[in-house]
Amino acid sequence: MKKILGISAFYHDSAAAITIGGVVIAAAQEERFTRDKHTPDFPENAVRYCLQEAGITLEELDAVVFYDKPFLKFERLLETYYAFAPKGFLSFIKAIPVWLNEKIFLKKLLLDNLKKIGKIDKSKTKILFPEHHLSHAASAFYVSPFKSSAILTIDGVGEWSTASIGFGDGNNIKLLKELDFPHSVGLLYSAFTYFLGFTVNSGEYKLMGLAPYGDPDARQTNDNMDIIKKYLVDIKEDGSIWLNQKYFNYATGLRMVHDNKWEQLFGFPRREDENDLKQHHCNLALAIQKVTEEIVLKMAKEAKRLTGSDYLCMAGGVALNCVANGKLLREKIFKDIYIQPAAGDAGGALGAALAASAMYFDEERVYNTQDSHFDTMSGSYLGPDYSDKEIEQTCKLMKAVYTKYSDNAAMNTFVASKLAEGGVVGWFQGRMEFGPRALGNRSILGDARNPEMQKKLNLKIKYREGFRPFAPSVLAEDVQDYFNLDSDSPYMLIVSPVKESRRTVLPDNFQDMDLWSKLYTQRSDIQSVTHLDFSARIQTVHKSTNPRYWNLINEFKKQTGYGLVVNTSFNVRGEPIVCTPADAFRCFMSTDMDVLVINDFVFEKTKQLDWENKEKWMVKFKKD
Repeated sequence: MKKILGISAFYHDSAAAITIGGVVIAAAQEERFTRDKHTPDFPENAVRYCLQEAGITLEELDAVVFYDKPFLKFERLLETYYAFAPKGFLSFIKAIPVWLNEKIFLKKLLLDNLKKIGKIDKSKTKILFPEHHLSHAASAFYVSPFKSSAILTIDGVGEWSTASIGFGDGNNIKLLKELDFPHSVGLLYSAFTYFLGFTVNSGEYKLMGLAPYGDPDARQTNDNMDIIKKYLVDIKEDGSIWLNQKYFNYATGLRMVHDNKWEQLFGFPRREDENDLKQHHCNLALAIQKVTEEIVLKMAKEAKRLTGSDYLCMAGGVALNCVANGKLLREKIFKDIYIQPAAGDAGGALGAALAASAMYFDEERVYNTQDSHFDTMSGSYLGPDYSDKEIEQTCKLMKAVYTKYSDNAAMNTFVASKLAEGGVVGWFQGRMEFGPRALGNRSILGDARNPEMQKKLNLKIKYREGFRPFAPSVLAEDVQDYFNLDSDSPYMLIVSPVKESRRTVLPDNFQDMDLWSKLYTQRSDIQSVTHLDFSARIQTVHKSTNPRYWNLINEFKKQTGYGLVVNTSFNVRGEPIVCTPADAFRCFMSTDMDVLVINDFVFEKTKQLDWENKEKWMVKFKKD
């Protein structure tokens, strides 16, 4: 059984993962340990954790696998600058020294960083470099429940490729078709992220969250879609696209777009960070979201045509666009779809290790033998967990006051009652999630019925923009009581409509209201998880993969009749999701959270020393 370490680093979302005999043992993002969100740094802490979890040393590794090919990426950089010359000189002189000094000699850079962790036998340990989109494809296919499937990967850019269609069968993946830089769905979406005032590579989910505030029937929304298709992107029937580089600046410049040209196209200037959001911003967000969905659907149909497969696996940053995923699922192009929960570059570390196991070492592929319906990601609970002793040590250091429960049912009864009373609960248990979504192990919970919960969570807990939506965690058995979804969504990667029976009739002047009036208008009996377009980003909670979380929600159902709660990631704006008990307690004390649960330890805010002094616990994080 080969022991393989996968690494993604030096761009954004650095991570490490370990597989043994094709089984996923551990995976984690470096940001969780360093508290630097989206860090590009070598994932030293994540590597140390993965080795510890696997119980091995660097010397025992059969391979270290990096998630892309740096020489091909360098080739793309040089050819791009040559093609656009003399444009891009400033960008060129900034980028080239970094490449010449570091990235082009990546094998040496990897070994130098690994030597800080321990000894590594270069004669025994292979250093491998699969292509970027093969790593993405492998991250989804090899853990999926499918024996064979079409594979669709879409992101900003890897080496040359920005999207790929492949076919996975048993141990093998074959990439059949690729879309090359500078034509990229991910970069198109990021360009609108930038123009609407959000941060590229982290604010794309904000753009997706803003889109439901757009008016689908407004002339401006439809005009924007026409402008996008006429001037910015030519969409082919097979889903491939051509981006008009006259309007973009990412290939050689230091910004995503030419601001003045976009202002002329859309009739308003680029929104500055933190400026008020107006209806025209919302309408443009909706327009690009709809265009993106159209492209993804066409790509999926082409994947179906090329492979004839009944199943589809997806990865790459654009696969985190859960609205597009929901549309794709409802189109029923495929019988079923599997999306890698760590679909972005962090997941590339896992995919690189899996690709080496299956395609380089020819190890037999591993399936979930207990339930063929599920993947081999262990619910994506692949990060560190903490013992009672470690939690108690944290409590001593923090001078925390707690109650330790020996009866899990009694603890759930108490926590569920606090949720039902309108309280906000920090819920920390077991192994940390791998990927950008909190899935019930590092989560902040609230009552979905409470019409004030979205506002409270955004402004007093997360300290972030008030328009940002929240997701429901719903008992898998009850999902169809609330949503029009006839499949599982364990990783919060599918948006589906709220059932009509739960909706509230909107006032006639709803579309004429400003953004905030729309937000606070009652839409359903599960108001705090219902987007303005009556949709929700759903996590189905399964007793087999997370019994503690399932039991809590089930107890909440016993007390209220509702088998779902609001679930958002355990962090404040700009902060990575909490990793350690100390991270969780500090975040708890710096916000208006009412209760913190760390495994069997329960902390009530008003029982803590100096509990009203939030500033004492606050940490300044950079804006996301």
